[in-house]
Amino acid sequence: MKVTLATHGGLAAVTNLRLPPKVLDTDALPANAAAELVQLVAAAVAMPEEDEASRARDAMSYTITVEDGGRSTVLKQSDAAMSPAFAALLTWLENHFAQQ
Repeated sequence: MKVTLATHGGLAAVTNLRLPPKVLDTDALPANAAAELVQLVAAAVAMPEEDEASRARDAMSYTITVEDGGRSTVLKQSDAAMSPAFAALLTWLENHFAQQ
């Protein structure tokens, strides 16, 4: 499974404009970390997206793309409206990328 994280907007939009999305392949992870990521992805996919009507003007938005078995799933949410499952997945990914 390949997971891609892209960030958009927010107060640092100009700084982040040229940064490529961050990519993670579960084949490169230890088995327990890969299993944890698979569970977080499954929970985030199962949760409905939050209502976009509550958008904040300078909120960061996040796009997480999951490619698995020839199928691609795109999850989009923002700081202003984020499900707990999406937040848990985002936090896990951000922590992983910060350690690299």
